[in-house]
Amino acid sequence: MSDTSREIVTPRGPALVDLTPASGRAKSLLVLGHGAGGGVGALDLVALRDAAHAAGVTVALVTQPYRVAGRRAPAPAPQLDEAWAAVVRELLADHPKAKLVVGGRSSGARVACRTAADLGAAAIVCLAFPLHPPGRPERSRQDELPAGIPTLVLNGDRDPFGIPTGGPATLIEVRPGEGHDLRRDPKGTAAIAVAWLRERRLAR
Repeated sequence: MSDTSREIVTPRGPALVDLTPASGRAKSLLVLGHGAGGGVGALDLVALRDAAHAAGVTVALVTQPYRVAGRRAPAPAPQLDEAWAAVVRELLADHPKAKLVVGGRSSGARVACRTAADLGAAAIVCLAFPLHPPGRPERSRQDELPAGIPTLVLNGDRDPFGIPTGGPATLIEVRPGEGHDLRRDPKGTAAIAVAWLRERRLAR
């Protein structure tokens, strides 16, 4: 597995992309974003990258500009979406024949969901989608899950941010014993995601 890192200029500053190219012709391009206060080294993101790469997928882990600049507090949602879209469009220009799959963990999953339709994504993979702030179920983000794009949501049954409900295009997989960090069995979580991608012919 050979990784390359590069900066991509966005309207919100430079983002960092760690790209792991597929060996041979890629089945798809999977672009993943990190959580609000974390980075792309999160165990579930790394496990998903490794499993997807082994299944013939080119994987890009994207560090948002606010993290590249050394800040922990996330930028406002419109700025996150704008920077993410700029990165994904440049990656698509480099991989014009690849089918696009977007996703991420927590805040990164929300960004992927909000922008997926405009970017022409074929599917979305959400790790620990934060349905609401802890203790605030009235502030639901259920409507951020797009209705018309196949979406897989992997959440722990002990996640204080809640678990979304499924829909015609959304499959919810609840991981027993897992919290918001999905740390107990990241390889098992990644295996579920890759199997779902295989069903859609987006992985080998």
